[in-house]
Amino acid sequence: MRKITAAAIQMSIPDKREEALDKAEKLVRQAAEQGAKIILLPELFETRYFCQERRYEYYDLADKTEENPAVIRFQKISEMLSAVIPISFFERDVNTFYNSVAVLDCGKILGVYRKTHIPDDHFYQEKFYFTPGNTGFKVWKTSQGTIGVGICWDQWFPEAARCMTLMGAEILLYPTAIGSEPILDFDSKGHWQRCMQGHSAANLIPVVTANRIGLETVVPDSENANQKSELKFYGGSFVTDHTGKIEECADSDEEKIIVREYDLDEIHKFRLSWGVFRDRRPEMYKIITE
Repeated sequence: MRKITAAAIQMSIPDKREEALDKAEKLVRQAAEQGAKIILLPELFETRYFCQERRYEYYDLADKTEENPAVIRFQKISEMLSAVIPISFFERDVNTFYNSVAVLDCGKILGVYRKTHIPDDHFYQEKFYFTPGNTGFKVWKTSQGTIGVGICWDQWFPEAARCMTLMGAEILLYPTAIGSEPILDFDSKGHWQRCMQGHSAANLIPVVTANRIGLETVVPDSENANQKSELKFYGGSFVTDHTGKIEECADSDEEKIIVREYDLDEIHKFRLSWGVFRDRRPEMYKIITE
């Protein structure tokens, strides 16, 4: 049996970058103490969600992978804990900027995934900062099994989950920053969860999702066209089994570490016995890419 233990960390984000890193490290170590060897932090956890507004100065937050403070710090922690830790960060590649994840495994950087789908809304203005990723979907063979990682808006697209599963992923991880929808006046939390439950159920694969919590407010000024905005991040981090059932879910306002053990061999047998991948008809799906 290949048993692995994964954790989703739900947290609020302090104002200062160093404080956010300190807090994230503390929670990662607590997850490891509970037996977790795959530990997922929320999307862009180093700072408050700067994409609420458009400021050129925020481009200064971007780093090369090997120079990012979170990657540097958690590379050492990953080695110390013998853990797999995907790190979401704002990546700079010369003159291009990406919303990226560096996958760390026992102190090594296995590679980087760049977010494929970039949202654009009044308070989720990510297209101002990020170029759509050019890595394609990726999976990594780690010390804890083969993982696939999507980033936030990617989690609404079934194609991403299917591609990663077809590439051999045994568990899907989604770091996230999502909350209120001020323009739509709609609570998307249930819809958001059900989308990922569907990915889990359709692909017979566990899903682990980590979101942030807390109210983050933007003060109006002339550089931001005097726009005032605030987002209340609704948490709801969760883990599913391989049939899409939510095994544990955090509330909307609690900091929480969710830990779940999986038997990858048993899940593999179940996936084969169900026949979903045996009965696929790729030649009939051309409309998806036309």
